[in-house]
Amino acid sequence: MTLALQPFLEFALDAAWQAGRITLGYFQTGVAVERKADNSPVTIADRAAETKLREMISQAWPTHGIIGEEFGQTDGSDSLTWIIDPIDGTKSFMQGVPLYGVLVALTENGRTLAGVAHFPALNETVYAARGSGCYWNGRRARVSGVETLKDAIFTSSEIRIRDPQKALAVKRLVEAAYIGRTWGDAYGYALVATGRAEVMLDERMKIWDCAALQVIMEEAGGTFTDWKGTPTIDAGESLATNGKLFPAVLELLASRP
Repeated sequence: MTLALQPFLEFALDAAWQAGRITLGYFQTGVAVERKADNSPVTIADRAAETKLREMISQAWPTHGIIGEEFGQTDGSDSLTWIIDPIDGTKSFMQGVPLYGVLVALTENGRTLAGVAHFPALNETVYAARGSGCYWNGRRARVSGVETLKDAIFTSSEIRIRDPQKALAVKRLVEAAYIGRTWGDAYGYALVATGRAEVMLDERMKIWDCAALQVIMEEAGGTFTDWKGTPTIDAGESLATNGKLFPAVLELLASRP
């Protein structure tokens, strides 16, 4: 780990853990659910966890910007910005499914420098900093070595995909893979980063969904891109692979019937 990023990663780990403890206080308690303007769900747990994250960031790094799902953007006075998602997978959270996560990322000029994906109800944390590798609960994490789609596990949060061409492309991908699974959210990307799945994608993603995952996937030896193969955290979609399957997956997504 480079000396410059170590304090940021340690801070992100602590912040994600503390926010996660807040979410656990509401998990499987029948917490009330509201609907935001875009019809996505939000709970008091989302807001309480993001408030904690913002307080910690503002105290530790007062010149840094913050972008969060629940309370928007706060500009900073330097080039570093924290991008946070207090509960990634609120639909899982509100159903009592333990696959939700807390995402904390430090970015500069649209590129993630350090990222943490903490899954409080599973007691799992996957994290990385540029040039330092990816780790899973303290041990080094790497993508799998699977080289053919027929041996690959494909996962996604999406069951219904709005774009007909994308829906057909995903259908081809599911048919080419060995196994297809859902209930993904951030945990699906964690599965790819730790070698437990090979491909994960989402048709709809926000920057707070993506930021932490970019560095995690790349430091684990995989890829994190849009559906055209461009490395980015703000394309509104995402694709993660173990690297070896990246060309084959792109070919399937780009092909037309």
